[in-house]
Amino acid sequence: MNPLRAYDINIAGLDNKRHEYDFESGDAFFAALDQQLIEKGNVRTHLILEKSETMIRLDFHITGTVEQTCDRSLDLYDESIDTRQMMLLKFGDHNEELSDEIELIERNTSTVNVARYIFEFIGLALPMKRLHPRFRDEDDEQDDDVNGKLVYQSDAPDESDTDEPKEAIDPRWEALRKLNNN
Repeated sequence: MNPLRAYDINIAGLDNKRHEYDFESGDAFFAALDQQLIEKGNVRTHLILEKSETMIRLDFHITGTVEQTCDRSLDLYDESIDTRQMMLLKFGDHNEELSDEIELIERNTSTVNVARYIFEFIGLALPMKRLHPRFRDEDDEQDDDVNGKLVYQSDAPDESDTDEPKEAIDPRWEALRKLNNN
């Protein structure tokens, strides 16, 4: 049996009101999706579905952990996930993705599978830079060094510190400079 079948919601028989669903996603969920981003994890999803005559609003609250590989050390670690996302499914004549949050679905659609949405929202919640937690404190300290302390100083003396007289300025340029200052 396909493990993604558990994520099917029969919308044809639903009344136009609010409905709530809970999903548990484990290693079988990530293996059933054809992807390489996440192989293992344990994630809980609380879904609030609000159906009306013209659309379906899906509010996801996803919490849990997924196994990631550190970009620096290649060690495996658990990345915690806690995200809230919203998706609108509008009834129309054909299926089409209008934006990241809005999709058209055919009026006669009987079931909606939310597995793809859950996976996409988990992927969006992951940080771009995958660092093991033991490196995160180091990285924050390095950012502070760059932002708060002098990084480079040239050995050349500042021009205002020299006692040498300044070069004489051509009187024609001086006259033009006076006009500019007015």
